[in-house]
Amino acid sequence: MAHPASARRRAWLLLLLAMALASWGWRSGRVAVADAWNPWAPLQIDAQPNLLTGFKLSHASAEPQACKVALAQARMDWTALQSRVTGPGCGFDNAVRVTRSSVTLNAPFALSCRAALSLAMWERHVLQPVALAQLGTRVRAIEHFGSYACRNLYGQVTGARSQHATADALDIAAFVMADGRRVSVVNDWTPHARQANPRADGGGIDDEARKSTDDDKLPPETRFLREVHDGACRYFDAVLGPDYNAAHADHFHFDRGRARTCR
Repeated sequence: MAHPASARRRAWLLLLLAMALASWGWRSGRVAVADAWNPWAPLQIDAQPNLLTGFKLSHASAEPQACKVALAQARMDWTALQSRVTGPGCGFDNAVRVTRSSVTLNAPFALSCRAALSLAMWERHVLQPVALAQLGTRVRAIEHFGSYACRNLYGQVTGARSQHATADALDIAAFVMADGRRVSVVNDWTPHARQANPRADGGGIDDEARKSTDDDKLPPETRFLREVHDGACRYFDAVLGPDYNAAHADHFHFDRGRARTCR
């Protein structure tokens, strides 16, 4: 039996080979490749995600103009922001001011184009489908804690800069549904989240509350939050929630940064 790591390497090599052949065929005009399976076709926000979606998202994110062209497809009201430096390690480049996404926002925010593009993809392919599946209704509004802020990780006086310092991160606290229900991270992440207290050692939700995460009879609000959190990992580089540490007990942190984390 092949080792799992070897099998994964072969699968990636085959994928890269297929992409190379498809690219050659498309560029030479010898093969007609549908845009969905053409790695060099522009990212289409409404297109059904497939194995090439991550590649296309990365490609669009890396080039400022390509990012804005892709973002123009989004159901999002935004205006481009002038690049600026606001302090040591702080500022943003190729960022936008979002006044409305596909849903209502409690306040406008500044976000890098690549993070805004990830947000649009997540809302389109994760947030709304999961809301319909788990809650039987669409999300009408998102409540957030903010995006750009010139600060260090966890607001400490010293240490590394947060991804918020470059407008690459957004903190989401709650969702308001079309039927009026409000689902919040602090109250609905676990069935007992209203009574559970974060561990004093800086960890996430306490062990007693965590046991309920294995229950097949989780409330629909909890299932909704779990799925939108996990689904964000496909479009963002770092996705943090209550299971990460106490600092995220009341919100999801989504960012397009250097680290790859899904907790």
